[in-house]
Amino acid sequence: MLTVISPAKRLDWTVPVPAEATLPDFQDSAVELAAVARKLKLAELQKLMGLSEDLARLNTERFAAFEADADTDAARPAALAFAGDTYVGLEAGTLSEDEMRYAQDHLRILSGLYGILRPLDLIQAYRLEMGSRLKTERGKNLYDWWGDRIARALNEAAAATGSRAIVNCASQEYFGAVDLEALTVPVLTPVFLEDRDGAAKTVSFFAKKARGAMARYVVQNRVTETAGLQDFEIGGYAFDPDRSTAQSPVFVRPYPEPAKKPKSRQAA
Repeated sequence: MLTVISPAKRLDWTVPVPAEATLPDFQDSAVELAAVARKLKLAELQKLMGLSEDLARLNTERFAAFEADADTDAARPAALAFAGDTYVGLEAGTLSEDEMRYAQDHLRILSGLYGILRPLDLIQAYRLEMGSRLKTERGKNLYDWWGDRIARALNEAAAATGSRAIVNCASQEYFGAVDLEALTVPVLTPVFLEDRDGAAKTVSFFAKKARGAMARYVVQNRVTETAGLQDFEIGGYAFDPDRSTAQSPVFVRPYPEPAKKPKSRQAA
């Protein structure tokens, strides 16, 4: 199976660059997009991405410093550099060398700037959500920019690995950039619910972490069949056949109540 996840806004640039690091397939497109974003004024970038002035300034500086050379000292491997909730669940830094090699073939990260990334593809520091309405020569937003290129790249990766399905652990914003009509393999989208007093619902923070954990599970267990996903029990989740469909396996767990803080003792 081929698994896809979203990137993260938060980055960790302290990670080392392994000797096995690779270059993004769409590096040239990333350079083009960075050039478009570089032309935006601070206020324009701030409005486009809904950022504070400080974050807008940081990302203006990032685009200004973006290099055409992918193999730069300023780059880090994607799966290790992204540090959001999904990557807390993925724990890419603790995968063995063999598991990382498998992930390199069977895990893809969708990206607004880079389109699609392998775990060890080198990226430069950036922030550009897939939903950004950045106008380019291809259209009014990044969905127009990428067109069917991401879908075609997924088809190629699936064919190369013999994957008969894509496990979609990405957010709707990012998987929306995949042209479903261009895909040649079926899509399975796991759903993670928290059950509180008999009412099960999606909680974004927990769901993001669970998606990363599912991606790790697929890699570590070399899952190749749909039924293999049903054994996922990380974090207390359990497969719920009644809520599931063929395309959307559902996993439910009791809502994790926060631990009660011990009562502080009054000083004598």
